[in-house]
Amino acid sequence: MKPEMHPQEWQARLQLASCYRLFDWLGWTELIFNHITVRVPGTGDGPPQYLINPFGLHYAEVTPDNLVKIGIDGTVLDGSAHEVNKAGFVIHSALHAARPDAHCVIHVHTTAGCAVACKEDGLRHDNFYSAMLYGDLAYHDYEGVTTDLDEQPRLVQSLGERNHLILRNHGLLALGPTLPTAFNRLWVLQRACEIQVASDAGAGPNRPIAEDILRKVPETRVAGQSTTHQLIFDAMLRRAGIQWSR
Repeated sequence: MKPEMHPQEWQARLQLASCYRLFDWLGWTELIFNHITVRVPGTGDGPPQYLINPFGLHYAEVTPDNLVKIGIDGTVLDGSAHEVNKAGFVIHSALHAARPDAHCVIHVHTTAGCAVACKEDGLRHDNFYSAMLYGDLAYHDYEGVTTDLDEQPRLVQSLGERNHLILRNHGLLALGPTLPTAFNRLWVLQRACEIQVASDAGAGPNRPIAEDILRKVPETRVAGQSTTHQLIFDAMLRRAGIQWSR
């Protein structure tokens, strides 16, 4: 940690870099593209600042030191020599700015996620994981590669107050008030898509879940609690062997 760096920023860097490495371990990478971003804590009343991966590095190469601190417009604030994919930050900057609870925003192009995003009916709430997302899943229509700032208000409107977003013909997104919460939300969304893709490959129709049951599931699941999110994230880091030397 640099002497002038706030301890809370360093902890955020450690956690975010760990998350990038975890995504690599899980296979949720897309060459040098996609982002996981977090708001920098401990900045007082000044303009919000964010941490993002350096453009040109694979997720497996991200470290706490080479994460780049940027402003809401993607401008580099910490003197980093690394470039930032400003075009890729269009989605993240819109949601960070619009949602005070969006401490962390995650966007991926997983195979199962993209496959479900391409289906007209999107994600059905008929499996164990998709049932957890009932009432908390939004959709945004594809407008081409997301590089136009003009799309940001429509993206914000599509998400509304929900925490999971399927970008049609594109991929998946989740956000949360903490990084572990955003991670667990994305994990559930990804699992829901994987199971739907697998179940659709089997013979016969899928069995629906009654709406009165669907309404109760999100309120009763233990994995929806913030303390559980942290336990899940820490367990996954241990499983992947991700730790940083002092």
